[in-house]
Amino acid sequence: MTTPILSLQGVRRSFGSTEIIRGVDLDLAPGERHALIGPNGAGKSTLFHLVSGNLVPTDGTITFDGQPISGRSPQAINRLGLARSFQITNIFPKLSVFENIRLAAMRLHRLQFSIWRRLDSHAEVRRETERLLELVRLSARAHTVAGELAYSEQRSLEIAMTLASDPRVILLDEPMAGMSHEETNYTAELIRDVTRGRALLVVEHDMEVVFALAERISVLVYGQVIATGTPAQIRANAAVRQAYLGEEVEA
Repeated sequence: MTTPILSLQGVRRSFGSTEIIRGVDLDLAPGERHALIGPNGAGKSTLFHLVSGNLVPTDGTITFDGQPISGRSPQAINRLGLARSFQITNIFPKLSVFENIRLAAMRLHRLQFSIWRRLDSHAEVRRETERLLELVRLSARAHTVAGELAYSEQRSLEIAMTLASDPRVILLDEPMAGMSHEETNYTAELIRDVTRGRALLVVEHDMEVVFALAERISVLVYGQVIATGTPAQIRANAAVRQAYLGEEVEA
């Protein structure tokens, strides 16, 4: 059996007397595309905060590539190889597309700590920035101010910035939220392309996208995973139908 790249065991998180995450077990295999679905208020974003270091579990363990990461800072977790995007686009709207990606790429080369680097280091960052621009199909928009991009293009830019740290695990939180059908199809295809060979954990409400993109799906309801399986297994699961998917699966 493949050793998980990311593993949650008995993870709990309380806010005061209210327990939001109630004993979650979840494994993500290297290179796997895994979707986390559930109704609003199920705790999906809280779980992402716990994995990425924005929150600390009340109980349980989270390991990345066999190393405990609970309590580590988001920056430390990112350096291990885990990158995350948020529900709300997280870009620098007054900088160009190129400048946004270059800033993200500079972190990998630690250029934010010193301006006294050899020019070939900066050239390497430029090459990486240009590669990422091409990867997310934004080369033609390189010198456009990021705030002027269409919403789907802003999400593509954020994905490029997420990829700049060369992560082994990518967390995407509702990447298709607010998109038209055409934009959704474009972004889903982009995510499939750029995450090839990397593990992906994605929260998404569009069931058509989830069933087409994910190899496995976990269903979170009231802070607990009630089912994990292939898209076909989740479609056929009566508890999932009752708790979340309902008639949408049958349709």
